[in-house]
Amino acid sequence: MSLSLERTIDRHLVEFVETLRKKGISISLGSTLEFGRALAETGINRRESVYWSGRATLAIQPEDIEIYDQVFDQHWNRGIPQLEEVPDLNPLTLLFDEPSELPETEEEPTGITEEAINVRYSRTEILAGKDFAKCTEEELEELYKVMKQLRLHGQNKRSRRLKTSRNGRYLDLRRTMKAALRIGGDPIQLFFQNPGERPRRLVLLLDVSGSMETYARSLIRFVHAAIAGRNQVEAFTLGTRLTRLTRELSSRDPDVALSRAAQTVPDWSGGTRLGEGLRLFNDEWGIRGMARGATVVILSDGWDRGETEILEEQMERLSRVSHQIVWVNPLKATPGYEPLAKGMSAALPYIDHFLAGHNLVSLQTLTKVISE
Repeated sequence: MSLSLERTIDRHLVEFVETLRKKGISISLGSTLEFGRALAETGINRRESVYWSGRATLAIQPEDIEIYDQVFDQHWNRGIPQLEEVPDLNPLTLLFDEPSELPETEEEPTGITEEAINVRYSRTEILAGKDFAKCTEEELEELYKVMKQLRLHGQNKRSRRLKTSRNGRYLDLRRTMKAALRIGGDPIQLFFQNPGERPRRLVLLLDVSGSMETYARSLIRFVHAAIAGRNQVEAFTLGTRLTRLTRELSSRDPDVALSRAAQTVPDWSGGTRLGEGLRLFNDEWGIRGMARGATVVILSDGWDRGETEILEEQMERLSRVSHQIVWVNPLKATPGYEPLAKGMSAALPYIDHFLAGHNLVSLQTLTKVISE
């Protein structure tokens, strides 16, 4: 299928969207079409109309806004292009890779030139923006295949171990003296060291209570991908009790890993006592060393049947030893959502990043936050 666009502004809009993608914003074909519909309603003669049309349809995640603003300023720094600027512009052709997903036509693409821009249409790309709770089993299986490819690279932190460096901060006495003894005892050549680096630990705490059941079975796939894709990852489930799942989820085969996890977690889809679970984690693992300097990710809707004071106290303890706390709440994507649940409200002051976790796009955003 081909579509000729003979207006200068159309080319400018397509290039604008492509630049946003190159800068790291995930934009589906559906969002691009919504952008076009929004411009059709608001018009393109005012800079503000173009800005807010794109902001509402292309910069979906809060962390995308800064990138969007930078690209918009660079792309539109001369204002809205006018037709008379390039009167002899050749037609622009858009080519869709999967015409079977688009309205059927018997016409073959004609007149394809070097000015053609290839538009990749993917079912998975569309599904990536769909809420897990609204997906069919077949759609979830398709998303799980993509989720297996997610890789959480993580951050590095300074290690206590020193490594040899040409221009280090510390004198390596052992190597310096060893070299000196080989030439009669005079330390002619000096050796130095610098602090080394090692991966920062990632700790994932997944709420498996009844209120999270719809999302927990998708989020545990993400937890498994995190463990399979990197070292220094620990996983626990939170419900009426705390269960460590790192060993069970360490298999690279997701079916085997999830089968082991199902046999290990006795309180799946039960009640939730976030405060008590966090207290046990802090006492048994977190404060003792597992959470020290680590990135801690809590995947929960914030509904807690326990005492709010306990949850607040344990979040404060955790925040004092961890590098950062990321809270992933699928309900955050709900229009008009406010963190009014007692548990969520108590935890919020100690959270460094508050993200949604309702679809694949939001989990891709989470991987970026963890890796930064």
